[in-house]
Amino acid sequence: MLIYTLRRVLIMIPILAMISIVVFALALAMPGDALSGQIDPANSSPEYIEEQRERLGLNDPIHVQYGRWIAGVVQWDFGRSFVHRMDVTEIIGERLPNTILLSVMSLIITYFLAFFMGKFAGRNPYTIGDYGIQGFNYLMLAIPSFVAALFAIFFFSFQLGWFPATGSVGRGMTAGTLDFWISKMHHTFLPALVLGALTTASYTQFLRNDIIENAQKDYVRTARAKGTTENQIYNKHILRNSIIPIVTLFGFDIASIIGGAIIIETIFSYRGIGELFITSINQRDSAVVVAITLMLSTASLIGNLLADLLYGVIDPRIRVE
Repeated sequence: MLIYTLRRVLIMIPILAMISIVVFALALAMPGDALSGQIDPANSSPEYIEEQRERLGLNDPIHVQYGRWIAGVVQWDFGRSFVHRMDVTEIIGERLPNTILLSVMSLIITYFLAFFMGKFAGRNPYTIGDYGIQGFNYLMLAIPSFVAALFAIFFFSFQLGWFPATGSVGRGMTAGTLDFWISKMHHTFLPALVLGALTTASYTQFLRNDIIENAQKDYVRTARAKGTTENQIYNKHILRNSIIPIVTLFGFDIASIIGGAIIIETIFSYRGIGELFITSINQRDSAVVVAITLMLSTASLIGNLLADLLYGVIDPRIRVE
């Protein structure tokens, strides 16, 4: 398992290097640069601007600028935002906990709903309950995330008044208090529900179909012939094999949840990384955009790594291969 893990980690290194090159090229292509936020706006003389460009190293060859940038990234230094006038790491540090909370809550909702709906539909195929779950899944797969978010705001916030429509915490809350965390969870639940429900559909369908397929296998017929109860067959034998494709999807869903969070956070005005990302693009704040892009790409790779490792734990044949 150790060699398997090291091999997977080593594979990530060249991929991360290529991603960093693409992200750096994106930074060069965007309007504005480090000069935008670090010069006196009242002084537009060519000599002054040229002097500042030389001081910031913007006249250096591209490979030198890339080396200096990547050295800063390794030390967790992504530069300064010319919009917020502060370090990018400080801005991201303020927003990241909200996005992590949103992602964790949506994953919990996804697994909870998918496990019970997929298990029920797989064990009772072609029944009214199965058709109802499939209909719900197809509806969730067909609805765009922004439409689902707007409908949730209209129904749960405006009509029922159960959840706030915008924001990540109520006004006047003191950070760290019990009321603060209750308010934060209250504000996070609705966007997490929308994000989790959209992901649940694919999980449920995979689990249902795999349970139905495994129920026809020889080892299940052998277990039935030995007198094993249906509960033991489904809970112990079939479910264990059917969890493997769900684990495989886990890594990919981390990336999709993060990507979906960008849209959901923007619609709910939820102060997370996704909302910051869209705002920074509109304001041409290249340092923040590049940092978030690199972080999201790295998070996707780590998600895939976790999926591979969990896959290896569940199925030892993967480690051998």
